[in-house]
Amino acid sequence: MEEKKAINIQVGQQIKKAREAAGYTQDRFSEMIGMGPKNVSAVERGLVGISLSTTKRICKILCISSDFLIMDDPTDTDVEKLDYLLERLKRLSPQQLELVVDINNKLFEVFALQEKAANKQNREN
Repeated sequence: MEEKKAINIQVGQQIKKAREAAGYTQDRFSEMIGMGPKNVSAVERGLVGISLSTTKRICKILCISSDFLIMDDPTDTDVEKLDYLLERLKRLSPQQLELVVDINNKLFEVFALQEKAANKQNREN
């Protein structure tokens, strides 16, 4: 059996979670996205990956973002924190919001650089 790639496993788990939350069986879902039920099962188990065009179809049908599929799934606590933060952001003036966006973009750059450095260090070890 081929070794599963971590990203395929994560994406498959997220697809399954979203499909089940939408109330679709694998059979019904496979019809909707134009894939065989066995293929859907293989995707959900992480045995195979999916193309970008299939990803797009899945996201449209399940009303989810591609970020939901490939990024870490937030916990309920994280969602509550995000909802709280969103409510606070909605109350900012346009100038304040622009400043928050600029600061966050800088933070995301730092996070990306840290991750890149950590990955490089892991490859060297």
